[in-house]
Amino acid sequence: MNGRGAGSGPWPLPSDAGRGASSGRWPLRGDALLTAIDFMRLLRAGLDAGLELPEALTRGATALPRDARETLNRILDRVDGDYSEDEWGFDEGFAELVEPFFAFLYESWWRVRVVGAERVPAHGRALLTANHAGILPWDATMISMALLREHPLPRYPRFLVLNWAFDLPWISAGMRKVGGVVASPFNAMRLLEQDHLVAVFPEGVKGTGKPYSERYRLQRFGRGGFVEIALRTGAPIVPVAVVGSEEIYPKVADLPAVARLIGSPYFPVTPTFPLLGPLGIVPLPSKWRIEFLDPIETASYGPEGAEDRALVLELSERVRDRIQQALYANLVRRGPAFI
Repeated sequence: MNGRGAGSGPWPLPSDAGRGASSGRWPLRGDALLTAIDFMRLLRAGLDAGLELPEALTRGATALPRDARETLNRILDRVDGDYSEDEWGFDEGFAELVEPFFAFLYESWWRVRVVGAERVPAHGRALLTANHAGILPWDATMISMALLREHPLPRYPRFLVLNWAFDLPWISAGMRKVGGVVASPFNAMRLLEQDHLVAVFPEGVKGTGKPYSERYRLQRFGRGGFVEIALRTGAPIVPVAVVGSEEIYPKVADLPAVARLIGSPYFPVTPTFPLLGPLGIVPLPSKWRIEFLDPIETASYGPEGAEDRALVLELSERVRDRIQQALYANLVRRGPAFI
């Protein structure tokens, strides 16, 4: 297990870091919630006043530490500007800009602990296959952070995101710039053929939309489409178990009528959302564990293996079973979710 201390990120988190803009650095976790509340209060006031999102974010940023405020302004400039991206929209400069924010979430907010990062191939194609939770892909960003922080040879993965998420203004641009790609078999195959590291979440909407009472109980992995993709490209499958993501937005109800209105697969009701408005989007500070399991080799079956339904379903169930058992084991190792 290779979890790093809170002071190892690009923005150190010293013990005397105070709350608010005067400290100049990210606050520690206890003060961070208060800072987040101030930020979201100002953000909501700006949106209620009719400001566009970038202007409202700039207004909310006055509650943040100086370094965070300056970085947010640079991020907004880069989202709206003309910067170099690859054909998928990935912008390494943007990813480096937002890395301190993700590092704060990784090290201090969620206190992520990682097992087995070295099992992920350091070069060439591979298909990371993980459980999924939450309407926003925080689990994908923390898997990415785990590989950047804990792998002997760090690399940026690309992660597949449901189509509807790319209809969200501004958020969609940010997702693309840090490695998000519209989920489709064609995109997954092209990425693997280009020797990228690709993360997929076979539970799909069923995983992100399940109620809190069913947390960490894996939903069906569909018809094994991710296995077909791995077989056609010869990419090894690396099962990934993520514990912690299913507590950040505890879903207690759903509002289907609202979901249809906004074009979302579901509209979750959590203890904080929509009751607290934009503040309810702040994820809860659960403790996380991410385990990368031994890769499952597929190249020996050849591309024709994708036509063998028995093989596809057998491999799909093998991956699902390994992730499920790892989830149960890591839940025990983690202990209480928030302490």
